[in-house]
Amino acid sequence: MSRVRARVEGTVQGVGFRPYVYRLAGELGVAGHVLNDSCGVVVEVEAPSETVDRFLARLAVEAPPLATVERITAEPLEELGERGFSIRESPAGGEPRAAVTPDSATCADCLTELFDPADRRFRYPFTNCTNCGPRFTIVRDVPYDRPNTTMAAFEMCRACLAEYRDPGNRRFHAQPNACAECGPRLRLVHAGGGALADPRARDALEAAARTLLDGAIVAVKGIGGFHLACRADNEKVVAELRARKHREDKPFALMAPDLAAARALVEMTPAEEAFLLERARPIVLARRRAGARVAAAVAPGAGELGVMLPYSPLHHVLLADAGVTLVMTSGNVSDEPIAYRDDDARERLVGIADVFLLHDRPIETRTDDSVVRIAAGRPLFLRRSRGYVPKATALPVNCDRHLLACGAELKNTFALAKGGTAWVGHHVGDLGNYETLLSLTAGIEHFQRLFAVEPEVVAHDLHPEYLSTKHARELDGVRLIGVQHHHAHLAACLAEHGEARPAVGAIFDGTGHGADGTVWGGELLFGGLEGFERVGLLFPVRMPGGEAAVRQPWRMACAWLTASFGESPRPPRALRRLTSPDAWGRVAELARAGIASPLTSSAGRLFDAVAALCGVRAEVNYEGQAAVELAAILDSAERGAYPLPLLDDGDTVVMDARATIRAVVRELDDGVDVSTIAARFHNALAAATSEACSLAAECCGTDIVVLSGGVFQNRHLLERTASLLRRNGVRVLTPELLPPNDGGIAYGQLAVAAATVAAEDRRHDART
Repeated sequence: MSRVRARVEGTVQGVGFRPYVYRLAGELGVAGHVLNDSCGVVVEVEAPSETVDRFLARLAVEAPPLATVERITAEPLEELGERGFSIRESPAGGEPRAAVTPDSATCADCLTELFDPADRRFRYPFTNCTNCGPRFTIVRDVPYDRPNTTMAAFEMCRACLAEYRDPGNRRFHAQPNACAECGPRLRLVHAGGGALADPRARDALEAAARTLLDGAIVAVKGIGGFHLACRADNEKVVAELRARKHREDKPFALMAPDLAAARALVEMTPAEEAFLLERARPIVLARRRAGARVAAAVAPGAGELGVMLPYSPLHHVLLADAGVTLVMTSGNVSDEPIAYRDDDARERLVGIADVFLLHDRPIETRTDDSVVRIAAGRPLFLRRSRGYVPKATALPVNCDRHLLACGAELKNTFALAKGGTAWVGHHVGDLGNYETLLSLTAGIEHFQRLFAVEPEVVAHDLHPEYLSTKHARELDGVRLIGVQHHHAHLAACLAEHGEARPAVGAIFDGTGHGADGTVWGGELLFGGLEGFERVGLLFPVRMPGGEAAVRQPWRMACAWLTASFGESPRPPRALRRLTSPDAWGRVAELARAGIASPLTSSAGRLFDAVAALCGVRAEVNYEGQAAVELAAILDSAERGAYPLPLLDDGDTVVMDARATIRAVVRELDDGVDVSTIAARFHNALAAATSEACSLAAECCGTDIVVLSGGVFQNRHLLERTASLLRRNGVRVLTPELLPPNDGGIAYGQLAVAAATVAAEDRRHDART
């Protein structure tokens, strides 16, 4: 006989791990107990030695589908002669180290019950079990037990309690377990507050579906916050939603009732379908199918649609009742964080939604839907949030300090780390207002509590006016480490891939505070986690009016024309009807004189210029709109490319796009179709980037090239650049676990800070 205590670490709470251990122990006939604690799961087993060995060997291999076992450590104990096996209460206290599970889409078993008229959970919108349901969005503290979730106020009825206590039931110790008798409930109310009754409807969900079919806009409280929903095939109501939400052009997400409905909307590869069906249920961007029954106002100017499938019982029943694809966009006014509390939603969304579908289960953490596209057969996240957060990400460097990274200004996320493990937070958004800043600080505090991180070192962007930087500088008793924006992009990709060697990185985005005080955004860097040098850049031009040039791409067209042709450039035909001669003249003068016009090497601003020259977009209503719409019109079969020569400027290579701009203007004057021009521009930038990176890699003695930054969200540019580099024998790394845009910045800041502190510690140890 032997007795062993095994500690199981990883994602093992809230996934049915203790019930699984209980059943495994019963099958093998071992005695002992299992419990959750602040670090994971602890198992004590007593049986003949061979049986204990078999138990330990099967423990990780046969774990539940949502579990991730990272390590099992076992120690021998003195035999107690114990009989039977039990699940014990979680002990209080201890430093929290247990992984918190992301929210997971409704499993097949729960779906069967949901639509079975004979089942007691028929149409119950909060059905869940140990294999599915809300986790992160309801967790207040660890260990993951019901009293530490927003389900604490709901006492299980006799039937639910029997399931909870039955080792043979998949709801055995399912913490959010509930039914219509004892669990959360829905209600449908007017924007003014009164209950909305429909005598034709069985319940609030069917009444909401009827309201949607009649052309209403409904605020739907879901897993991580509110959505604003309406029929996707009704041009009038989609346009009305845009007007009320003050979201002029940015595409809306769609929720299709099922896979067949999604296939009718978009052309999907097997990889895209696989992501659509993942337990995380992200929004998947895929090519719009010709003839898709979707209002033009859903995604004006975009060649893709963002589609997701229902991921909660509430969504499943609502979509089944409606029988049509719905717009399902974030429940907020433009630029604000999504609403996730009832009172806040009814106050902020009252001018947008006609009715509210509410429920009484509180949401602890607001969490937007995740967004992903597939490029070159690999995932490319545009937003990593619900379904993926707060899954841990390894750091390749352990600096033995608790770390916090505050991220960037746009698409903000934060990140914390200790012991070589990082937790990248949910999508916060653009830090343009007080409400979003409060969301950032509340998220940081929640993660600090969940993962017992007390920051000693805080990393931040170099831009002094970023609200994330200001927040870092307001913290007391911490060491601050400023990290250059594009270095953070490079470091994030290297760290994600566990790459310790330095690499060349093509980091293309909109704007970032450069080490030389100019506005960077088209950078070739060489370096690793500890440091970098700039080995190349896009030819710098002026940004006439500074930030105004971001909102008005025609200004960048003027600046690039000025740089390419000299003084007094005339606007091309496509821009003459979109700008006044006086405004054009004033901006041209700013570009020539450099007044209120900082230099920028930004690739994003080059895309803006070409889009404006082609008449695609003179002004934008959301970040990256000009580039998105330029990519949407390109002819993917076109293989031609404009000249984009490389200039040797001493220690750096300059990608000179002035020749590209001259070629664009010449072909516009010749009447070449803008779809061809857009493709040749993309191909030119891909070829020049590949050539410049290959040269830099050879000079720097590396075979690794990183492609990152928000511009590389562009599928065509990323795939062509990566393909050309691989032909040159280069190993290409792209972000796959985190976004290439600023949503990955915080993780990169963590990696740089950890490497910096670890290097200082090594030097200190060497001296002493």
